[in-house]
Amino acid sequence: MAKKETLRSFNDVLSILGSQRFDVAPAQEGAKRTPNAFQVRKYGCAAEIAAASDGSVQILSRPGWLLGGEISRLLDRGYQKFLKTSRLEIPATADHLRAIHEFSEELKEAAGSTSLYNESLGTTSDVYQYDRVKGRE
Repeated sequence: MAKKETLRSFNDVLSILGSQRFDVAPAQEGAKRTPNAFQVRKYGCAAEIAAASDGSVQILSRPGWLLGGEISRLLDRGYQKFLKTSRLEIPATADHLRAIHEFSEELKEAAGSTSLYNESLGTTSDVYQYDRVKGRE
């Protein structure tokens, strides 16, 4: 039998995140301009959340490592994963990937979101760019 999920309110999620030692602060200038957006940080990673129209939590930007105050995206080029922002790109280390994975799982658990099997196994990338297929359709 399927487990019945209860949606947590945005304020409940903010208090849960605060009690789990997440840094919760209003989103900064570079954020997607949603009213009352918050940036949550832990383990050197961050994500932006806001209240959805039904009162639950909406994740505005996927969790990523903080580089120069900006949330990076995880880029997979087949042979290596990279952390990429609008100004910087660096190779991702195993420590970066572990931190992003742990941060993502804790954020989903606090928000009451569904944790998917493939995402629970490890870190999934935001973008996949393989050099062998670059330029091909």
